[in-house]
Amino acid sequence: MPTLFSTAPSTDLLLSAGSSAAENLSGFSGWAVRLMEALGPLGVGFLVFLDNIFPPIPSELVLPLAGFTASQGSMNIVLAIIFATVGSVVGAVILWALGKWIGLERISRIAVKMPLVDVDDVHKTVGWFDKHGDKAVFFGRMVPIFRSLISIPAGMRNMSIIKFLVLTTAGSAIWNTILIVAGFYLGENWSIVETYAGYFQTLVIVAVVVFVVVWIVLKIRKRSRAKAADRTDAAGEDTEGPADPYGG
Repeated sequence: MPTLFSTAPSTDLLLSAGSSAAENLSGFSGWAVRLMEALGPLGVGFLVFLDNIFPPIPSELVLPLAGFTASQGSMNIVLAIIFATVGSVVGAVILWALGKWIGLERISRIAVKMPLVDVDDVHKTVGWFDKHGDKAVFFGRMVPIFRSLISIPAGMRNMSIIKFLVLTTAGSAIWNTILIVAGFYLGENWSIVETYAGYFQTLVIVAVVVFVVVWIVLKIRKRSRAKAADRTDAAGEDTEGPADPYGG
């Protein structure tokens, strides 16, 4: 059985797995394992970095694969976790810098031009982040989709880079450790982690879609009521008619 701190390939593992852990894998999974076998922990960090700036590369796939690759003796799991976390942080800092460059003023001008969005929505969102930003950055690192996006508002609101690094490193380290260790101990059954992480991601996506739909419906209703009220006021003014100049 593989151990967390093993650094050399196990003979039994190599005999059972063949010359490469990627032999029975195809597509992105096979390519990712070959990259990690070739570059070791550096390959893990590179893939996780790509996941942060290019979300279609899912960490839910990369991290268990890293654990699986480590279980085959191709690299040390502790180094895999460290480099994965470094990759997460570097990618997050780039997005933080992007958010800082965009700035609140620019995003506000863009937002108010979008259908159903007004200045109050922007102010409410900013107020929420100012109040819950620390928790959002920390826990956001463990939530699919938000893992990358949460760095942008942090930059827009000028969150201290030191605070951002601490929160991002802590959240990323927890997420990376859970998935890599799970893949390590599951070995060739690493895809179980991907499956359940996929369920979690689907749940997040459904929740986001429901939230957006409800928000749109409420916005449309609010604007419809406002227009109806305006029409009622206008009709009332027309009914009163012009004022009698003679007071009669």
